[in-house]
Amino acid sequence: MPVSKATKKFEKNKLHDVLKRRKDVAKIKQKKQMDVKKKERKARDNAKAEALEGDDSAKPKANGSKDDGFADMSMDHFFQGGFQVPEMTKKPKVKTGKRKRTPVESAGSDDELVEPRTSDLESASDSDSGDDADAHKEQLAGLASKDPDFYKYLKENDAELLDFAEDADLAEIDALSASEDETTPRKKKTKKTEKNGTKAKASEEISDDESDATGSNELTRKTVQKWKESMESKSSLRAMKEVVLAFRAAAHLNDDQTGKEYKYTISDSEVYHEVLVSTLQLVPKVLQHHLPVKESAGGKIRVPTESKKFRTLTPLLKSHTVSIHHLLENLSDASTLRMTLDSLSSLLPYVLSFKKIVREVVRSVSSVWSDSANNEMSRLSAFLVLRRLLVIGDPSIRETVLKQVYQGLVKGARNTTVHNIQGINLMKNTASELWGIDPTVGYTTGFGFIRQLAIHLRTSITNKTKDSYKTVYNWQYIHSLDFWSRVVAAHCESLREAESGKPSPLRPLIYPVVQVTLGAMRLIPTAQYFPLRFQLVRSLLRISSATATYIPLAPALVEVLNSAEMKKPPKPSTLKALDFGTTIRATKAYLRTRIYQDGVGEQVAELLAEFFILWTKNIAFPELALPVIVMLKRWVKSMTKKSTGNRNAKISALVALLVQKLEANSRWVEEKRAKIDFAPNDRAGVESFLKELGWEKTPLGAYVAGQRKSREAKAKMLEDARKTDDKKRKQAEQADGRGAQEDFGAESADEDDVDMEELSDEDA
Repeated sequence: MPVSKATKKFEKNKLHDVLKRRKDVAKIKQKKQMDVKKKERKARDNAKAEALEGDDSAKPKANGSKDDGFADMSMDHFFQGGFQVPEMTKKPKVKTGKRKRTPVESAGSDDELVEPRTSDLESASDSDSGDDADAHKEQLAGLASKDPDFYKYLKENDAELLDFAEDADLAEIDALSASEDETTPRKKKTKKTEKNGTKAKASEEISDDESDATGSNELTRKTVQKWKESMESKSSLRAMKEVVLAFRAAAHLNDDQTGKEYKYTISDSEVYHEVLVSTLQLVPKVLQHHLPVKESAGGKIRVPTESKKFRTLTPLLKSHTVSIHHLLENLSDASTLRMTLDSLSSLLPYVLSFKKIVREVVRSVSSVWSDSANNEMSRLSAFLVLRRLLVIGDPSIRETVLKQVYQGLVKGARNTTVHNIQGINLMKNTASELWGIDPTVGYTTGFGFIRQLAIHLRTSITNKTKDSYKTVYNWQYIHSLDFWSRVVAAHCESLREAESGKPSPLRPLIYPVVQVTLGAMRLIPTAQYFPLRFQLVRSLLRISSATATYIPLAPALVEVLNSAEMKKPPKPSTLKALDFGTTIRATKAYLRTRIYQDGVGEQVAELLAEFFILWTKNIAFPELALPVIVMLKRWVKSMTKKSTGNRNAKISALVALLVQKLEANSRWVEEKRAKIDFAPNDRAGVESFLKELGWEKTPLGAYVAGQRKSREAKAKMLEDARKTDDKKRKQAEQADGRGAQEDFGAESADEDDVDMEELSDEDA
């Protein structure tokens, strides 16, 4: 039987990865089976040991070994051990330097800090990461059933000892910090004794720090200040651990519905602020001291992830990053938000290997970037975090960032008004920069998103339902097309490609973007959607200007002039002039009105001039402009007739002036063209024609430059008027609020007076 094309393609592209995943899964299953067998064998050995202990409880062991794990253990050592129930002696595993990856847990959960030390399989699943914690939980449950009184005593007096997930792994940080404090050389034979003494000293220092808090672990400024001094002067990992735990409690301060308890409680606003500032500023510095990040000129970074110190700090990094992620979702203060984002940017090199945490962080940061409620500085800080992730991340992280950024852009562009149009343009401009950092990943993601837009357009054309066009004729779709026009215009610019010596990998996106935009432009060619057509024409003009790509836009604009809306006499109206920059659909009240006809005519004249200015120095300009000149002359002639005209002298004069400038520019190009000495097939000569001359010095260029200046002055005047109106409105609202409070106070005083009068009458 012949093999199908799909099968061959699968064998070529995906079969190797599928087989590799199967082998990895088989290894994981084998490891789990071995763990189960070890537990069963351990249980049998424990049963035998208990039986022997019952018979020989009064006899000492000949070899001096001890069956009781608590023998010769002082109470101080017992509590310092984090309440780890002794087990049967096992052979230590050989550390391979690899580590398992744990999934992102729910914010604030105690299991965030659990991290296995070693792993024989780098591809082990995330579900294996909690095996050690589960084993200890089972042992604690066994203690609760065997000795409930002792378990209850521990729970009431020191619940922290039972919280294995929070302290078990982080206890190694104390040992690591203590070992770094040792500066005096030690002899080998006393190494073990001195290590125990150092651990005891570290535990005493921790208990001293915790004794500064109240009995309910209420955090005080004195404690935070002590941690801060230790981190600043000694780069103490122990102090950093406590600060991270306090920061986690601060990040989840208002999560009353979760019911989770944390090591510290914070009730003072000053302490809360001190914890946030100290953690966000000092934790990156301490990490940089112990785990220095080396960054190359190309943006590549190197972090010693295989070192023992990094493996020890992994639970702390995960916990702190998840806390920052949770804090970002609940912050509203602009300065604190920027401080948090700056601190997160410094932590990014350390968390790149934690893919799930990175995905959650990208989602929260992109939400800050796309939220119009945040100010411009906060959104730019979020953009810098996303950009740094793209620079230092691998292709999978880059793809995740680009997809999340595009989703945030579409979500944030749902509604467009004069108040948020600047924020939306900020998003489109900053996001377009990200697609040029890795053009290869940018092309694959961009092509997928543009294909989605094309599918929506095709569905709207094929489905003849009443509302099928609404999937295309909305602000999100229009902003998406405009965004892709900015992407290709920014990274496929002719000058940039000439400097690099090769075309941009994003250049193949020009054709699909232009085709989808032209199709959306003509989906519903009615007068109500002329503003939408003008929006899309501006997007295509941007592409044509930057990439030197000819796009036939004149027919779409002349079609507007030939519509019934522009040919029939308008009716007078007192409506406000329509803002074509923030409108894609005109209401029915504007149709056939003088104010709407004037606005549409001005837009057509402006866009036609902007279209021809792109080719004003082209050697074929006379042939390009001739058909448009003929149609515009015919339109002006028909509109100036008393019987069939639209009686709109303003628009007729505007179009007639444009025709004059086009004819003047054509004659000027013909004069310059008559002096050349190369044939039309000389490509180099054609491209160098009038290349050194500025477009402002052409007849059409001088006209367009003057029109641009007048429009900029008009736009500035309107923006100033809008800001003045907003300021007056806010002042009026504040005055109304104060007046309402005064009226309420006066009414309350009157009611009190009436009550007093009634009481006096009754007394009389």
